[in-house]
Amino acid sequence: MKKLVTLLALLVLVIATQAQDFNQYFKNETLRLDYIFSGNRDRQQIAVDELCRIPGWFGKRNRLDQLPVEGNGQITVRHHRSGKVIYRNSFSTLFQEWLSYDISKNNTKAFENVFLVPYPKDTVDITVDLRDNRRQIIASLTHTVAPGDILIRTIGAESHTPYETIQPAADPEHCIHIAYVAEGYTESQMDSFIEDCKTANEALFAHEPFKTLRSKFNIIAVKSPSHDSGTSEPSKGIWKNTALHSNFDTFYSDRYLTTLHLKDLHNWLAGTPYEHIIVLVNTDKYGGGGILNSYNLSMTKHSLFKPVVVHEFGHSFAGLGDEYAYGYEQIPMYPHDIEPWEPNLTTLVNFDSKWKDMVKKGTKIPTTFNETEKKMEKWNIGAYEPAGYSMHGVYRPFPDCRMRTNQNPEFCPVCRRAITRLIDFYTEKN
Repeated sequence: MKKLVTLLALLVLVIATQAQDFNQYFKNETLRLDYIFSGNRDRQQIAVDELCRIPGWFGKRNRLDQLPVEGNGQITVRHHRSGKVIYRNSFSTLFQEWLSYDISKNNTKAFENVFLVPYPKDTVDITVDLRDNRRQIIASLTHTVAPGDILIRTIGAESHTPYETIQPAADPEHCIHIAYVAEGYTESQMDSFIEDCKTANEALFAHEPFKTLRSKFNIIAVKSPSHDSGTSEPSKGIWKNTALHSNFDTFYSDRYLTTLHLKDLHNWLAGTPYEHIIVLVNTDKYGGGGILNSYNLSMTKHSLFKPVVVHEFGHSFAGLGDEYAYGYEQIPMYPHDIEPWEPNLTTLVNFDSKWKDMVKKGTKIPTTFNETEKKMEKWNIGAYEPAGYSMHGVYRPFPDCRMRTNQNPEFCPVCRRAITRLIDFYTEKN
């Protein structure tokens, strides 16, 4: 018995030693990393733009060296002297999406990108890499950051944009911080913005698993005023002076609403408690966009505001892929011989790594859906076409889902599991 107790004590000691202590390597502050991603389909480059120091760290404090999802790019922080990986995160970018369009063959373009990591106590080496749709690295940059560098600019310490707390978390030390940001709301329209935040919030937390896990989220509304009301519509020759300079017609897609001004976005947020971002745009035109670990941007004055903001958060927070396709257009974002990293898409190349364990025995893969079956309780998890913008060769888990249509009232079981796992990843304690 004494020997067993000793072995158990040693095991606990080993586990405790392996569990990374946030305070060993980091301060309770944020290092903001601004980069420029540029190039074309043949050649891509990454350049450091600016470094900023912000009070408070509102990201994960456990599982620091693990990725929540793979993403289309990754950022890795290593302790300079030991080479030990002390922080990792994943992301997607508009730049990488742009590379999938034909216009990138003969045109070179630059995009701002901003990432947040905990502020290091000692010198670190930071690696940023971008990956293509075959999950291969296409560009990489490693640079060294010394925490005492005099050119790291401190922001948000003395003043910050006014904000209201929409929803406090039960445990502020182990929660997910979301900031709603006003875009196209003038100073006199901030009451309308706050009401829109509350509408978006209730829509999000009406969906499982957010509904059950609501207490794990701390949510604020950041009152960033715009000179003009609304947003830009280039196809109509309308250009507005707004807080984030957002616009429709991204990549010449009428309903694709984004902002390319990520530095402006994070400048408005400096000094507030945030990690994940939902931008609300004061427009009645249909549109939006969601980019993993960057932002979710949605219109607010359209009748489909609520389903759209939830759908886009599925992209920006959980890395969920779109489960629809264009009958008139096939965007080759998912090669059929490569398994996508998104948890709700598969090409069946490595179905074991996805939701195969949730498929009932006897279900045919691929799966055919009877369009006349209206009762959701009779739907089965399987592998259905179309998905991932492709009519054939990319599959979704369920006949319908919030990631497929605005009409479906909930996330499918596979998406719910993926979201639950991600919330646990961010909030669980050692």
